[in-house]
Amino acid sequence: MELKEVIKRRRSTRRYTGKPVEIEKLREAMELALYAPSSKNTRSTRLMAVTNLEKVHALAALRDYGSSLLAEASAAIVVMGDSEASPMWEINAALMTNTLQLALVDQGLASCWVHVGEYRTIGDDPTSQRSEDFVKELLPEIPAAYRILCVVAVGYADYTPKPLPEYEGPERLLYVK
Repeated sequence: MELKEVIKRRRSTRRYTGKPVEIEKLREAMELALYAPSSKNTRSTRLMAVTNLEKVHALAALRDYGSSLLAEASAAIVVMGDSEASPMWEINAALMTNTLQLALVDQGLASCWVHVGEYRTIGDDPTSQRSEDFVKELLPEIPAAYRILCVVAVGYADYTPKPLPEYEGPERLLYVK
């Protein structure tokens, strides 16, 4: 698939068929994501594939809004950053997540980013558990020093998402001569 087709096909997919995701496809996408740029080449981002369906589906409770799609996903990839390796770990992780999602499209898979960051499991309740702590409790394999940017739901789409709208005009692209 050509790069421009991969970019156009990347959509946030929130419904999945339940078909298991081949570990080799996850591995290939994650290895390609390692080529993403990072500030000063610090390579501070870490990826963790989760294929245990019980854990993948339990991740749906990491937030009260926006994470329920994980209950249908066949896999998840936790995107983490080593904050000691780079103060830019969040930006590095975001760049890698974008590269990862494009690589997943190239593998014939669908995905959706679920932000973890500073969210809580119950958004408006400051006493509820931090989503990051929820994920770390569910996945004790995550090193304590790593911060979590997001969890990417992965699977086979049960529908064809609408394409993005075509270019809508000059207000989004500026040129200086």
